[in-house]
Amino acid sequence: MRIKIILLLVHLCVFSFGWTARPNNYVLVTGGAGYIGTQTCKALKEAGFSPIIYDNLSRAYDANLKWGVLIEGDISDRQKLGKVIDQYHPIAVVHVAGLKAVGESVRDPAKYYLNNVCGSAILLDVMREKGVKKIIFSSTAAIYGPADGHSPFKEHQVCEPINPYGTSKWMVEKMIDDFEKAYGFEYVIFRYFNVAGADLEKKCGERNSIPNNLIPIILQVAEGIRKELEVYGTDYPTSDGTAIRDYIHVMDLADAHVKALKYLLQEKPSVILNLGTGKGASVKEVIEMAKEITGKPIPSKLVPRRIGDPPSLTADAELARELLGREPKHSNLKTIIESEWNWNKTLRKGN
Repeated sequence: MRIKIILLLVHLCVFSFGWTARPNNYVLVTGGAGYIGTQTCKALKEAGFSPIIYDNLSRAYDANLKWGVLIEGDISDRQKLGKVIDQYHPIAVVHVAGLKAVGESVRDPAKYYLNNVCGSAILLDVMREKGVKKIIFSSTAAIYGPADGHSPFKEHQVCEPINPYGTSKWMVEKMIDDFEKAYGFEYVIFRYFNVAGADLEKKCGERNSIPNNLIPIILQVAEGIRKELEVYGTDYPTSDGTAIRDYIHVMDLADAHVKALKYLLQEKPSVILNLGTGKGASVKEVIEMAKEITGKPIPSKLVPRRIGDPPSLTADAELARELLGREPKHSNLKTIIESEWNWNKTLRKGN
């Protein structure tokens, strides 16, 4: 009789006050305060999830942290990771924390193996210990190594990374796959191609004042922040001698993470997917588009190739289209550069 009365009271509360049992929709986003992490948290929030931003803030800014609960911490901090998971019981982890500069990785490989590999191993082990077994991992096209001719890379190709950054990401991929086999993990591994652009609503974007990627560096030259652009290598086996890259808009990348989370929540099989467009643009083509959009001169200086830079990186993105139903909406070169240029103007206004 007492149980029936309690159930009746709960029933009345639900209908009288709108109380409902809210399912757990927390998602732990490592590196969630960075460039890609912020846009991903925004997309997750807009899709009805609750991001937990876990970041050591080494490359992040307070103005970015609008779409989730912030917890300052490092992925190598086992105790803190455990406490966060115990507190929020996330349904999955989106792991975008990591160092990503090819040149720096060649100069200081220890830094990349300690952070990207050892830090990820600790994260995975804490997840195993706490029973969180769904993970979306940001890997990189750099794991493929030199291009075989000019064909787009397919996910099943043999990986032969030629720099420590690519090697560190490939090692984490192998760890995740081993955790699937041994502990029942479920994963989507994304091999990013060149991520660029900014939020079309101008709410977030790259804030690094010393960027490592081509498009933000070009725009700094257009703004007069840098004197000139260094073009690394003009003797590649490409149409104009400069390196070719496949550029994907950061909003399309973030949307893919939301789709990947929904995919995993449907208990579908683990998979490795390229995130790109299948179309490449050379360094010279990017420069010309930036000149057109900004109306500014972009002086450049030709310098030798960097060690570890492949001549061409483009994606075969058909598997991601097939499994996730994704189609890049904003990843044409004009939209990418315009959105980043508009974001830079927003930053200059102090917004």
